[in-house]
Amino acid sequence: MSRPVFFLDSAARFSAGDSCDLDGAEGRHAVVVRRVRVGEQILLTDGRGTALDVEVTATGRADAMCEVLAVRRDERPELQVTVVQAIPKGDRGELAVELLTEVGIDEIVPWQASRCVSQWRGERLHRGRAKWDAAAREAAKQSRRTWWPVVTPMADSATVAELIDGADAAWILHEAATESLAHLLASSAPPRSGRVLLVVGPEGGVSDVELEGFASAGATAVRLGPSVLRTSTAGVVAATLVLAGTAPWGRSLGGQAKGSAHERHH
Repeated sequence: MSRPVFFLDSAARFSAGDSCDLDGAEGRHAVVVRRVRVGEQILLTDGRGTALDVEVTATGRADAMCEVLAVRRDERPELQVTVVQAIPKGDRGELAVELLTEVGIDEIVPWQASRCVSQWRGERLHRGRAKWDAAAREAAKQSRRTWWPVVTPMADSATVAELIDGADAAWILHEAATESLAHLLASSAPPRSGRVLLVVGPEGGVSDVELEGFASAGATAVRLGPSVLRTSTAGVVAATLVLAGTAPWGRSLGGQAKGSAHERHH
């Protein structure tokens, strides 16, 4: 049975043999929801590369005291993958964030594309990002990642163009593109370091104005395959193609590779 994973922001301060206190929301979740007990071994991470293998030595009403058995510090992956995700309808945004996190991407940028049906405005702007951030955190725990993805503030198309300009490689997923991403990666040396940016459009597709602006900034339009995927899974497939050749692919808390799954970007 896999050991449960919890977030400890101060994990990098500890060494083997130290005692640490898991408190706050994570401590309450560990003790009240997951019902961890004295003698049980769990994993703690700060989401920035540090993982602690600990044993619970005492529990309170909403916290757990732990002894650090071992410490692992992972280097940040050399290849950083950012997915610019147009805001989907309903809860498909959280699904996209969950799957992208499990695959191993490093940054998720919510994008208010011109053809997005869902609009993040006012209180909904803060609530939407909070939901995406929570989805990323929970998926990172489940997939046992030591480096957790960042969910940025919402971007408009001008901001996306700036991100494209600063990337080492940038691709827009588009069903009308003549070049397939899989063929492009197979026929040329795929990126192994630097920053790759993938732009995933909304259900209504990327507008011509957006497409031209992104192309001018340095992005290339690519297609994924013969079928049209939903916006909530198109980025997952694209990220999988980009990351599949990296070694190791998405190292986890348990030292295992972690992949993921397969919805419509047009």
